[in-house]
Amino acid sequence: MNEQQLSKRLEKVVSYVSDKARIADIGSDHAYLPCYAIQQGLAEFAIAGEVVEGPFQSATKQVRSLALTEQIAVRKGDGLAVIEPADAIDTIVIAGMGGALIRSILEAEPAKLDGVKRLVLQPNIAAHQLREWAEINQWKLIAESILREDNKIYEILVLEPSEAKVAYSDAERLLGPFLMREKSEVFHAKWEHELANWIEIRGKIDANSAKNAEKLAELDLKIKLIEEVLR
Repeated sequence: MNEQQLSKRLEKVVSYVSDKARIADIGSDHAYLPCYAIQQGLAEFAIAGEVVEGPFQSATKQVRSLALTEQIAVRKGDGLAVIEPADAIDTIVIAGMGGALIRSILEAEPAKLDGVKRLVLQPNIAAHQLREWAEINQWKLIAESILREDNKIYEILVLEPSEAKVAYSDAERLLGPFLMREKSEVFHAKWEHELANWIEIRGKIDANSAKNAEKLAELDLKIKLIEEVLR
């Protein structure tokens, strides 16, 4: 993978960036995504944000080697802290982290989302955390994708601000409203695996212990939701 040929996962992520966007790629690693977006004309300005020194240096070197320092600002900082008002960022990309971590990044500095028109989020796990965050903060899902790459399954969520209150059912929150309607082969593979795993866990929990009641109820609900959708 490089700035000219992204991974299948990142290629799908960047496909949701609107033309002439001003993007902030949080956790940019080597800055491949913003470099690709600028070179392909998908974005006119980008921030490559990194909190870890090694990836920050790699991103800086990558941007300089391509002579893109005028269009891409490489910044070291935690999450949305790398965004400044003058950047006029309209699209934020956060990919390759857990859903809970992405949610914590969004919650840490909510003022940085003012003026942002689109979030493109790719959680490695726990996508439901982001759908729940969207409900609470009035962001609506406008698209979802699910794909397999290198024997791993990834979900991509695309969100835009909503003037009206957003509400999802338990099934939609867990499985994704667009994904559960599409029911692709990859979707089935992911949730059949999860279902088998949760059923196995359920069988190992002592149902007679009061302290396990809440966990059992949560598992039973998840199992029921998945079974109903996969029918």
